[in-house]
Amino acid sequence: MRKYDKSGAREWARANLKGLANVTIPSFSADLRKLNEVAIRHDIELNVSNGFGGTLLVSEVVISPAEYGRFCAVADEQSAGRIQLIYHAAFSTLADNIECAQLAQANGASLVLLTYPPSFYAESEQDIYEHSRAFCDATDLAVMLFPLPTWGFGRVHTSDISVTLLRRLIDDCPNIVAIKAEGGYPNVMGYIECYRRFGEQVVISCPIEGDMIPLSQIMPIQYSSTSNTEYYGPLMPSIFTLLQAGHYEEATQLYWKIHPARKANAAAAATWGATGLINRLQWKYQAWLNGYNGGALRHPTMRVSDELMRGLRQGLVKSGLPVTETADREFLTGRNPL
Repeated sequence: MRKYDKSGAREWARANLKGLANVTIPSFSADLRKLNEVAIRHDIELNVSNGFGGTLLVSEVVISPAEYGRFCAVADEQSAGRIQLIYHAAFSTLADNIECAQLAQANGASLVLLTYPPSFYAESEQDIYEHSRAFCDATDLAVMLFPLPTWGFGRVHTSDISVTLLRRLIDDCPNIVAIKAEGGYPNVMGYIECYRRFGEQVVISCPIEGDMIPLSQIMPIQYSSTSNTEYYGPLMPSIFTLLQAGHYEEATQLYWKIHPARKANAAAAATWGATGLINRLQWKYQAWLNGYNGGALRHPTMRVSDELMRGLRQGLVKSGLPVTETADREFLTGRNPL
């Protein structure tokens, strides 16, 4: 639950945006007509027991605003303040994202990950500024900016959102409290530049675990949010704890231990990377391999081929990580069918 006002949002963020935040994808009934609240509670509880400090409540699926509000409410009821809930502003329009921010705030969200809809075609930094500023002005929630190639802002600046524009937004919007720094992905310059330029004002998130683990050994990283780190079960929060304690050798050994799973994850992502849309069903399958609910998503959705399933499962096996023995045919049914 939000416990700050706009003027105190950054102080709140510095104190509270810590650890790892993963993702939670909504689950639906077998006929896909309604939310499966038991399954959602199952996933939130597993997030808590796995040691995640926060979770992104994914909206980049076929879900109505009213359903999304209920998704947030169920997550809030189950978490009971034990995990931070992040609103995923990934609806079709700016107006939709503002509307759903109000629903998310009323139902337990304390942070927003701001994305940009496919209908938004920015041709200048002013376009990006006006869109971002309009959202920030319309919500009391703390906002995490998200430079990323997906938005197509590379036509404006090769870093996706320039530090000049980030500076302007930070100066003008007191509720911008963090940056999920993936500008120019895949590389670490976006993160390092943001940390160097803005790290004393806002929290800089390093969301990619393959970058976060090595970078944490040479610079302080308090927050890694958000990605599909539930694929590795409880291991990533454990590695993050080791890094915070300065146990770099042990963290590095675990980095190499899970490298086969990391490569399997990257290979699966390569099948949809150019689409500009994450295969959320794939991410749901990856979570299912480690005890999460799984279950089908509404159409239209990307699919997960047998080859991808085998590769992702074998990545965990080769890394010596726990993986369900349940046959893949059960994934679309889910662990808590309704």
